[in-house]
Amino acid sequence: MAAPGALEAAAGSVPGTKVELTVSCRNLLDMDTFSKSDPVVILFVQGTGSSEWKEFGRTEVIDNTLNPDFVRKFVLDYYFEEKQNLRFDVYNVDSKSCSIYKQDFLGQAFVALGEVIGSQRGRLERALTGVPGKRCGTILLLAEELSNCRDIVTMQLCANKLDKKDFFGKSDPFLVFYRSNEDGTFTICHKTEVVKNTLNPVWQPFTIPVRALCNGDYDRTVKIDVYDWDRDGSHDFIGEFATSYRELSRAQSQFTVYEVLNPRKKCKKKKYVNSGTVTLLSFSVESEFTFVDYIRGGTQLNFTVAIDFTASNGLPSQPTSLHYASPYQLSAYALALKAVGEIIQDYDSDKLFPAYGFGAKLPPDGKISHQFPLNNNVDNPSCAGIEGVLESYLQSLRTVQLYGPTNFAPVINQVAGTAAQVTDGSQYHVLLIITDGVISDMMQTKEAIVTASALPMSIIIVGVGPAEFEAMEELDGDEVRVSSRGRYAERDIVQVRLRGWARGSTRPCASARGRRAAVAVGQSSGPGPPLPPVRAVPGLRGRGGQPGAEHGAPGQGRAGRDPRAAAVLHAGPRHRAPPQRRAVTEAARPRHRRVRSRSAVRGAAPPSPTAIKRSNRTGPLRRGSSSLRFASADSPLAARHRVPSSSGSALRSPRSDLLALLSAAPPTPLRPPTARPARSAGAVAKVRLLRPPRALPSGAPRSSIVAGRAMARARGR
Repeated sequence: MAAPGALEAAAGSVPGTKVELTVSCRNLLDMDTFSKSDPVVILFVQGTGSSEWKEFGRTEVIDNTLNPDFVRKFVLDYYFEEKQNLRFDVYNVDSKSCSIYKQDFLGQAFVALGEVIGSQRGRLERALTGVPGKRCGTILLLAEELSNCRDIVTMQLCANKLDKKDFFGKSDPFLVFYRSNEDGTFTICHKTEVVKNTLNPVWQPFTIPVRALCNGDYDRTVKIDVYDWDRDGSHDFIGEFATSYRELSRAQSQFTVYEVLNPRKKCKKKKYVNSGTVTLLSFSVESEFTFVDYIRGGTQLNFTVAIDFTASNGLPSQPTSLHYASPYQLSAYALALKAVGEIIQDYDSDKLFPAYGFGAKLPPDGKISHQFPLNNNVDNPSCAGIEGVLESYLQSLRTVQLYGPTNFAPVINQVAGTAAQVTDGSQYHVLLIITDGVISDMMQTKEAIVTASALPMSIIIVGVGPAEFEAMEELDGDEVRVSSRGRYAERDIVQVRLRGWARGSTRPCASARGRRAAVAVGQSSGPGPPLPPVRAVPGLRGRGGQPGAEHGAPGQGRAGRDPRAAAVLHAGPRHRAPPQRRAVTEAARPRHRRVRSRSAVRGAAPPSPTAIKRSNRTGPLRRGSSSLRFASADSPLAARHRVPSSSGSALRSPRSDLLALLSAAPPTPLRPPTARPARSAGAVAKVRLLRPPRALPSGAPRSSIVAGRAMARARGR
């Protein structure tokens, strides 16, 4: 007889509720020279029983502010019985790249989701850390349980006779929406675009979930602030007004006008009426359908594959090729194909997948094709299951010649033509493009994407190999819609996974947007693999430091400076430091700051007197010169690039060796002898008394004493 409970279901974690996290920061570090920081917050989650951090999501970037209130929220599943560790990293965005390694690190905070929910009124404030020697500011987290409301609101507003805030022009108004909390505070939930130089703006229609606007409570107060946009981030407050979802919904049958009031002006001016009016032009509500709703309604997914056969992949017979498949491991292309295909094939009833190749020369005439079927059947390019696609792919590698270029437009137009045949919602097409390099027909691809955005199809682009794929980020319309010839895509249908699948690994590499690739077809891919933890990595490059301790190891400053060092030396190729000294120098010197000053010297032994004389004759040195110059130990250059000596102890004082002769300024070339006016003997004696010769310490090396005497004689002439 079986033991009691033997057939019982295993205990599993069931999410108790969904929690929305709102993020704000205060007093962040200012990393920009002529403006303020442009912060963004990245959330990392830690799996249960694992020390690995995985990126969950990112907020939007807010320009020129040290006190951002982010509109984009994080929605998490809350498990009461588990400790859910969270890590919030804050960066200053200085480039268009999604890579965090190209941004300035501003700090990080570690919290548990239970801490936020269990804090008073669901609000937690935590200090940011991670930049040694600096106060990084604080991060504010607000947690709120989400309702099951799935309605979406579309509204449009305009304003009339707003206050003029700009000296040389009118105002640049925009709206900020806030929803009220139980403690009387407000949480930001939406921002409109800025309408430039007008007092009567008309904002574009926008869509916002009812859950974000009022969390299902129709009588909840919604406050709307009106601001005048300023480039430096110090937006001018024009006024405010309050409403509710129930009141806004009445605009479906009539216009609703709100007075914009400025409390400060109202207190100061007795005849103050208002700072303008805002009119709600339209308001409509629709229900949001999920992926499950579509599948239950009978929608079928049709999966199509397009594989890159360009010559940049390398010869398939060579182990260095991305198409190379060893007896023990699939190629990078096969790994990407299986990872995505095995998910989508479960929703395809016939399991027949059209598969194409592009960028190859086809036998027998060697014609270049960017849309050839992998099974060599033009009339029916479908393959039976993912295994059939893999078999046809391997067969094509043996028959075609890898060539180029990398064109996406032909295969996108092919799938779009198929999707246009059935538009009743029963069929949805997903195109997977696997490539190794930068796209060649960007303009034609944009045109194809804009046209396909009105059709029932999505595109997933996966990059494999070490090439840079950042140029393809503009195809991903998460932030800015793809446009071509003045036309914008009706919706975002492209998801780009940068640096797709790594060689020798069965999991995808990290990519900020790429982890949402499967979301394009409704199947969540999870938070994705982790980005490297933030730690001291002196080899990363960046404009004022990089993630984590790219600013230097603990105890160091922003540039990784070491207080033990007294000076930094730089030598030309003919005066290299000893191997042991050079190894220590390279390990300690921060690599993300290149020394461009000619007066800087790399860790080399003190030069001979002959080298010093030659340096004085030739004057300032250029890169690659065999002569040497010294940087003052007290100069800003030396302070930014201090390195420890080979013994690990502090270098001697500049006045204890040859640097004593050069600490005031770098050596200057001797002037050619010129006739001097005659001076009396008394005047000469007086000058010599005022300028006694500088003596070297008794413990100085012999070469330093000889060099010092030579320099003293040269200066005394």
